[in-house]
Amino acid sequence: MQLTDGAHHPVVVIGGGQAGLATSWQLSRHGVDHVVLEADRVGAEWRNRRWDSFCLVTPNWQCRLPGFPYDGADPDGFMVRDEIVDYLENYRQAFDVPIVEGVRATRLDAGFRLVTTAGTITAGQVVVATGPYQSPKIPRLAERLSVMQLHSSQYKRSEQLPDGDVVVVGTGQSGCQIAEDLHLAGRTVHLATGSAPRVARFYRGLDVVTWLDRMGYYRKGIEEFDDADAVRLRANHYVTGRDGGRDIDLRKFALEGMRLYGRLIDADRDTLRFADDLKQNLDHADAVSEGIKDSIDAYIAAERIDAPEEARYEPVWHPDTAPETHSLQGIAAVIWSTGFRRDDSWIRVPVFDGQGYPTHRRGVTNVPGLYFIGLPWQHTWGSGRFGGVADDAQYVAERIVEQRAGVHWIAGLHRTVA
Repeated sequence: MQLTDGAHHPVVVIGGGQAGLATSWQLSRHGVDHVVLEADRVGAEWRNRRWDSFCLVTPNWQCRLPGFPYDGADPDGFMVRDEIVDYLENYRQAFDVPIVEGVRATRLDAGFRLVTTAGTITAGQVVVATGPYQSPKIPRLAERLSVMQLHSSQYKRSEQLPDGDVVVVGTGQSGCQIAEDLHLAGRTVHLATGSAPRVARFYRGLDVVTWLDRMGYYRKGIEEFDDADAVRLRANHYVTGRDGGRDIDLRKFALEGMRLYGRLIDADRDTLRFADDLKQNLDHADAVSEGIKDSIDAYIAAERIDAPEEARYEPVWHPDTAPETHSLQGIAAVIWSTGFRRDDSWIRVPVFDGQGYPTHRRGVTNVPGLYFIGLPWQHTWGSGRFGGVADDAQYVAERIVEQRAGVHWIAGLHRTVA
């Protein structure tokens, strides 16, 4: 499919990842003519910004894009990167998604005039499905370092790095999994920890994700939290689906030779400096994991489920003293697993708050006809995942249909325009 300069489309979906594809499926189901613009290729985030051994941290059965649930031979396994790309490509082909690849949206003006790399078009309504992982976030202190540096989105494998030790900064999902990948490859890893929590892979006979799903955690709406803004900014729990799934236990890695530090707070050309919070960070991660087990125990008891008993986690290593500095001598590379920031500067429509975050309710903004999809915690914990984006896409598609029919929402009520 090609984009025609000057054309008008009833609905334009910007982004061809799982959120954009799910929205397209819902629009097609409602008979809404639309086009999907993808700056690269379907699944580009998975193709280009994941390392070779990357795999999902949620079981395959949670891959349930609308009309296309996972039907492979390993529902309790974890798809690797190339399998995820195939899943999205097969989805696109199965439903003949009206997608234009290789076309980037560069400006969206009020009135939904959309400038792209293939010309200018207009739209009746627009869905922004560009995802949360847009602009790599690297602290300015990186400018002071004289060694090779990569963002986590650029890391592929151990062999791309020079010989020597590797510093990984950040213990979110990417940081911990990359540190493990390097550790298993025989590299000496220096890991600067943060406040991210962890979760056990399995507990009392089931994957913890399965327990949480049964308990309704992934369906709990953001409006049910008193601190909704803080919830949206929480780091995901670190765990892995590698080799069938297992815990990521940084204490065990330390016993095996990984060097753990507190949060990186400063650096110069020759030295890294860390906060004295390693023990606090490890204890916090463990406490969150054990708290999740507490809630599972309570659920099992309340529902009278016959589940095997399991001993609780016992820390296998404790830091005596946390190093506050480390020389860069012998360090081959630094990998910044420090996340991403949104870049919506191309959107010239007044829908953002003081921090540049789009203001919305379940993806519906205060500008009629403009929507977002695929945001973390857009409505539930599952919103940014394969398991929950279908519900958000259905909700947004229904609002699009109502808007086309002349239905407008006012203070929680709706009226039909004659």
